[in-house]
Amino acid sequence: MKSIKPGRGPSTMGAAGSIVVAIFGIFWTIMAFTITRDAPFPIGFIFPAAGILFVGFGIFQAVYHYKNATSKQRMSLFDITDSKEEPDPLDVRFRGAETAKDPAERTQKLSPERAFCPYCGQSVQSSFQYCPKCGKKQ
Repeated sequence: MKSIKPGRGPSTMGAAGSIVVAIFGIFWTIMAFTITRDAPFPIGFIFPAAGILFVGFGIFQAVYHYKNATSKQRMSLFDITDSKEEPDPLDVRFRGAETAKDPAERTQKLSPERAFCPYCGQSVQSSFQYCPKCGKKQ
């Protein structure tokens, strides 16, 4: 079955970068509170608040990218994969090679008259010229 999803590499790198941003935000907040301890109100509040925003954005982005890297049916315009062509690398690493092969075996067990839409993954008859789900030409 074809899946449209971003690669795991960009999402994993996004999660790692987000963790670095959150750590930088913690460092920034501590340093800003230390430096602006005796500063007047707007300055003593604005610089530490920027660090708190860094931490918040870093945590939000880390959760988003981690979910995107580990979930099924990830949406993207640039990565269309078939389970026969490219097994899930996390399944191979953590569940073993035999479970990673299951989707490909299930696809091969389907009747040869069936195919899949390369755009949405819908099962279509091989004689169809257009996908009944998304309407794109096969």
